[in-house]
Amino acid sequence: MYYLIGIKGTGMSALACFLHDLGYEVKGSDVETHFFTEKGLNERNIEILPYDEKNITKDMVIIKGNVIKDDHPEMIKANELDLKIYTYQEMISKLTKMFMTITVAGCHGKTTTSNMTYQVLNAIKGANCLIGDGTGIANKENKYFVLEACEYQRHFLSYTPYYAIITNIELDHVDYYKDIDDVIDAFTEYANNAEKMVIACGDDPYTHSLEVSKPIFYYGLDDDNDIIAKDVNYTENGVTFDVFVEDNYYGHFDLPLYGKHMLLNALAVISLAYYERFDAKEVSKILKEYHAARRRFNETQVGTNILIDDYAHHPTELKCTIKSARQKYPDKNLIVIWGPHTYSRTKAFKDEYIEILKTASKAYIMDIYAAREKKGDIDIDINDIIKAIPNAEHITEQETDKLLKYENSVLLFMSPKDLTSFEQDYINKYHETHDKPSEN
Repeated sequence: MYYLIGIKGTGMSALACFLHDLGYEVKGSDVETHFFTEKGLNERNIEILPYDEKNITKDMVIIKGNVIKDDHPEMIKANELDLKIYTYQEMISKLTKMFMTITVAGCHGKTTTSNMTYQVLNAIKGANCLIGDGTGIANKENKYFVLEACEYQRHFLSYTPYYAIITNIELDHVDYYKDIDDVIDAFTEYANNAEKMVIACGDDPYTHSLEVSKPIFYYGLDDDNDIIAKDVNYTENGVTFDVFVEDNYYGHFDLPLYGKHMLLNALAVISLAYYERFDAKEVSKILKEYHAARRRFNETQVGTNILIDDYAHHPTELKCTIKSARQKYPDKNLIVIWGPHTYSRTKAFKDEYIEILKTASKAYIMDIYAAREKKGDIDIDINDIIKAIPNAEHITEQETDKLLKYENSVLLFMSPKDLTSFEQDYINKYHETHDKPSEN
């Protein structure tokens, strides 16, 4: 039996589902707080226990989440019983050797690109996936395995993919990486782990600086790329474009995607499809039916408003998500509800956040979510950001009433922190105040 300590984590929950689908007995433990990642676990009746050293027994193989330390009570018990213990990356590395693995890495867009890649490969040939929104799906008979590969603490260096995709390179995890050169070094090593080839966004300012010994092909809008999108047209219905590979026409694409970043994500998938010799019309048809990964521009109609839930946390991601919302809903006011994630990131990119949030019709800013950090270790006050934005104010998850005055607006919730309960409270209160029968 595989026992996952920290089973509700986005990667760990996906891994639990993956192992279950391969036929293994799986269960695990976590805190009792509800997370959106429980959906796949519950659908498979995977048991989730509260942390307790009594959960650990001699018949188990342990997989520990990245946030789990060796002094955790269940880890202490596992070591006392001399159980086999894998880190998350070690177990994933074992699984990658069972299939033709495509890893998708990048500081932004890797979840969406992984999800797109999986949907195309699965529709055409059958594929497994392990994606950072908590999605894990597997079948032993499938040829392909699409894996979202995270650069944090160089975790993605544990894998040896057949194809290695790089969506972009940027400094993000400032609590780990020293500078952009440190990030480039990590991506260089990741790229050189590829067995067949590297597929990278050539429009990115840093991908061309990679010293790669494996074949590397670039995609993008710039003319010096190997795979190029031309005649691009952005509308309220999405984006249309033609794809050329080394000056040869590959196909036409008319997709319900918004923003240049989503076009580039799709182009990464189209590039892979070309090198796997898939028919362009078939790929286009599948991508036209694309459904977004969880917490990636997920939309809900609420009266005259559109609620959008998105994982965006880096300044680049906020900017792209805001642009996408404006492309799709140009006639609506844009109300941003932003939950800053980690003190180190908020401090490092303070000025960028301020400039981006100034572009919203109104910005509501939550307290910083510490995640893996401790409050007070880093000197940053969220009120300094709020004061620098003319149309901004503080909000908590208990202050839903502040949002009820808006009509014909986009309410854009952005944070890696799960804001589902906050959003649902808004939806409930909106209907309570707007759906009352009129009194005659």
